[in-house]
Amino acid sequence: MNIKIFSRVFGGIVFSLAFWLIGGSIAGDGGFHASGSLPLILAIAGFLAGIFLAPVLTYRPLRWISQTSGATVIAIITGVLLSLLAGALLALPLSLLPGVFGKTIPAAVTILLIYMGTAVLLARGKDLFQLLSVNSPVMGSAGTGTVKAGTQKLIVDTSAIIDGRIADISQTGFIHGVFVIPKFVLQELQYIADSSDPMRRKRGRRGLEMLNKLKKEADVPIQVSDIDFDDTEGVDAKLVKLARQEHSPIITNDYNLNRVAELQGVRALNINELAIALRPVVLSGEEMDIRITQEGKEPGQGVGFLDDGTMVVVEGGRRHLNSSVGITITRVLQTAMGRMIFAQVKNGTYHERG
Repeated sequence: MNIKIFSRVFGGIVFSLAFWLIGGSIAGDGGFHASGSLPLILAIAGFLAGIFLAPVLTYRPLRWISQTSGATVIAIITGVLLSLLAGALLALPLSLLPGVFGKTIPAAVTILLIYMGTAVLLARGKDLFQLLSVNSPVMGSAGTGTVKAGTQKLIVDTSAIIDGRIADISQTGFIHGVFVIPKFVLQELQYIADSSDPMRRKRGRRGLEMLNKLKKEADVPIQVSDIDFDDTEGVDAKLVKLARQEHSPIITNDYNLNRVAELQGVRALNINELAIALRPVVLSGEEMDIRITQEGKEPGQGVGFLDDGTMVVVEGGRRHLNSSVGITITRVLQTAMGRMIFAQVKNGTYHERG
């Protein structure tokens, strides 16, 4: 039976019994042996009320808890408990107030404290837990088993896992934080790996291999998140929603996800943009050696590539095909498709066949 339907039926029964008892008390009979129309009418009303109110009181709070991070739940519970303690300490002196004030103000103050305490811990809970050096478990970590609360979380997209460069980046030591991999991303990887399309299946299996490599070799802890959003369709939409909830950036290679995330105020870390930013600076007039690997489009041109894959068009390089040759940079163009470098063969250059 669906849990939502079960909660409605169970709530209807509980409310029906409660309202039957209330009806019996009003009629003066009391207990479950009450008779008359009033207990029956109230029982029916209670059953209908339970059907509508039960999900609000049970299913929805449970779903909210399952979709909310552990830190948020802990912050709320801590805020409520501390507020109740403060309210209990203030209840005695406040109850000494004259008349109706002594009966109502303690309860009102406690409710106000609960609201304020919860709001403060939700807003600044991470800072407080970090100050107290509270640790939270990390599942599937390749490194240490725990990580301090407040450590930066980096939510990893499916495209970044399939790309694989994130595993190499994680070993450089430049990334500090926790890689968070949502379960719905793992499910998408599995779905792609089981695809009937050979190309998609190959990409999915590569993603699973890269994820395994990331868990085994990365110096960055890996955390698998169980948070999901049943009311949200699409992995990209869920990633953005999770990132907003956790106040964390998304690591991706997907340009469209990059733009959608930025439009919704979520920071996206694009590995392709990182690769472009790390390309070596090449200036006009600079000299270097390069291997001519293919002919250019224009007569006499040769084409070579830098270590980062940037194309270099060399005037007069065709005669040095399959050779290493000294060149002088003449122009560097940045286009929408990437960077292109133009050069000419250096005077007195040497070349090696091979």
